[in-house]
Amino acid sequence: MKCLRCLLAAIVLCATTALADAATPTPHDPAKVQQTPAQFFATLKPQHGTINLPGGVATLSLNDDFYYLTPQDTERLIVDGWGNPPGHKTLGMIVPHATNPMSRGGWGVLISYKDDGHVSDEDAAQIDYAEMLKQMQEDDVENNNERRKQGYPGLQLVGWAEPPRYDDQSHKMYWARELKADNADENTLNYSIRVLGRQGVLELNAVASMSDLATIQREMPHVLAFTNFSDGNRYADYEPGTDKLAKYGLAALVAGGLAAKAGLFAKLGIMLLAAKKFLLVGLMVAVTFVRKFFNRNK
Repeated sequence: MKCLRCLLAAIVLCATTALADAATPTPHDPAKVQQTPAQFFATLKPQHGTINLPGGVATLSLNDDFYYLTPQDTERLIVDGWGNPPGHKTLGMIVPHATNPMSRGGWGVLISYKDDGHVSDEDAAQIDYAEMLKQMQEDDVENNNERRKQGYPGLQLVGWAEPPRYDDQSHKMYWARELKADNADENTLNYSIRVLGRQGVLELNAVASMSDLATIQREMPHVLAFTNFSDGNRYADYEPGTDKLAKYGLAALVAGGLAAKAGLFAKLGIMLLAAKKFLLVGLMVAVTFVRKFFNRNK
């Protein structure tokens, strides 16, 4: 189970932890945690009701079915509970009361924020996601060959578990992908939602397995309903000429997130690679993919 959790967390978090120094020794060592899963779970401090996320960019108005874990408790769950290296920059995690994140059927939604600037949605109607998927799968062959040479597992994009779609009223982008790692018993679900704001993007990533897809699809609308930017940080609050404009559009939100998968810095059971030079390789893969995709569609 821990191995599966490590893989799930790696796929979701590799892009959001790119600036972390994975080479720094830490006191976290899952092998030294002398607690049962139930004992560890009891040490977490869930919060309820209205939550002001760190940085003040967004709020959660939790209903009775969910609770919130602080970035500190989220880090403990990822590191000590699931056995991953430390260094993840999240705003916390949303967890359903109905499941235990330490159990096989447990899941949660990791929250993060990228302040790259205001993302224009002008390209929303022009994106060919079928072509994007085809290009990504073609690129998988070369990317996986390189990963295996370096001693890391191949990670294939099986397809869209839910095709990308954009809601131009709420300025939210949804998509889900099915991924298969070498020698993994079960395919992995990476369910992603991006909420566009005035100066950045709020990222919601569900950590789950493919067998949880129906549950995630049923529950994520509730999560979205109580997750909102705070006053002054909404998409409509953008001030052209004053606020920073991101250097990418909606296509890069999807392509970039999946291209980051091509730079997965993990063996099965390890989330980050200690050598920063591979980080640069992963970033170049993302840039190359986006450039190839747009060139093909000119």
